[in-house]
Amino acid sequence: MTYVTNYLTLTSLVVLLPVFLAGAIWVIPASHTRTVVIAGAVVSVVGASWLALKIFESRGVHRTGEWIVFDPLAGILVLIVGALGITSILFSDTYLRGLTSGVVSQPFRTRLFYSVLLVFWAMLYAVPLAGNLGAAWLLIEGTTATSALLVGFSGKPRALEAGWKYLILTSAGMGVALLGIALLGTSSRIGGLGGLSWSTLSRSSGSHPDMLVAFVLVVVGLASKVGWAPVHNWLPDAHSEAPSPISGLLSGALLPCVLAVTWRTTKAMSPVVGTSPGHEILIGFGILSLAMAVPFLWQPLAWKRLLAYSSLEHMGIIALGIGFGGPLAIAGVIVHLFGHAIAKSLGFYASQSLLTHDPRSAKHPPGGVGRSSPKLGATLGISLATLSGFPPLPLFVSEVLILAGGFENGYLVASILSALLIAFGFIGLLQALLSTLLEDHHGSQKFHYVKTSPIFGLAILATVFLLIISWVGLYLPSSSFVHRLVSGMG
Repeated sequence: MTYVTNYLTLTSLVVLLPVFLAGAIWVIPASHTRTVVIAGAVVSVVGASWLALKIFESRGVHRTGEWIVFDPLAGILVLIVGALGITSILFSDTYLRGLTSGVVSQPFRTRLFYSVLLVFWAMLYAVPLAGNLGAAWLLIEGTTATSALLVGFSGKPRALEAGWKYLILTSAGMGVALLGIALLGTSSRIGGLGGLSWSTLSRSSGSHPDMLVAFVLVVVGLASKVGWAPVHNWLPDAHSEAPSPISGLLSGALLPCVLAVTWRTTKAMSPVVGTSPGHEILIGFGILSLAMAVPFLWQPLAWKRLLAYSSLEHMGIIALGIGFGGPLAIAGVIVHLFGHAIAKSLGFYASQSLLTHDPRSAKHPPGGVGRSSPKLGATLGISLATLSGFPPLPLFVSEVLILAGGFENGYLVASILSALLIAFGFIGLLQALLSTLLEDHHGSQKFHYVKTSPIFGLAILATVFLLIISWVGLYLPSSSFVHRLVSGMG
């Protein structure tokens, strides 16, 4: 009983504290808003780290009723959400100070931004801890509402359009998922939302064709929120138009959290629909996402739009890893989740400094940053080199592990095709890396001075963590941690 109580206490601290802060900042003096938010965020992250460590130390899957689950996947994502949440909060001050317009007037702008961000952060924490498909769906819809407001927060026409596009397309996809959930609910032996828990879904009593249809509806609906092709149309606009701290959270935390729900659904329903359909659907989404991303990665793109299409590629690679299955591929998925979160958020945070240094980069590919601002160029280079899969950085390790897992488990054609697409993506991002650092696209364009110490300091810290992740990734396939993730989840 004490064991469960400790888990629940930590979960309450992690999830509810940001919600409490979101309300508290409306009653404290405006001058103290940032200080209170950062202090509360630190407490929340300490709780999240503690909770993740307790989960990692545990030897099995632990539930509290049918609503909360504590397993290795939950621990991984709680850690990622916590790290990206607090860094997004820290870099939000720079964004807000440079904001000249917004969806509300200046007296309320800072409070509204932080309060919506905090609620969004709390929901992100809760999604991977949800022990029930119905509850997870509700939480994901909650992230849609809050993040859509943040995407269009600047009030600029392109940002508002991107926010509406994101809201409409992902809500339509979640409507499809809700239809599948309704079909699952009617086939459950247990009435109400309790029949949608991960442990109950494996005992659904419907016919195989009906369950397969419901499963496909759920996965296809969730795919629209993950950003898998061909239901990814909102992703490039939303990621590129959102405030940079929000783009980091969207790409590094939200997409993996929704992907985790898809993974849990696939795992939970495999006794009912079989293992092959789930694996084949995920592999199909993975290959299609890679194929759709590569042509864009070969084009000259504005910095944030390039990162957005990189998200499409990397969510596809993670889908491949889950679809291939086995210790090698799943170890690759773990490494990829951490490496992608660090590199992608670093790239988006650095975009604030890049836009100040070179305002043209909002709509045009940046060039010569390594010459005009060496520290900023180094930061962009670390982000893009990692995302391209440059050895020995962690996404190189994860891609090798995932492809090796595909070959090991007999997915020969899919593995070869995926390897070719990943190689083409690497070449495209490598070209973008060299162009960003060395090529002068703007001729005599005058660059503006920008203070790079904070983002460069984060880049150094990120590089240390990235190299540690690469080293740990070499030992993961044979670890008990990966074995627990492969054998039991939710």
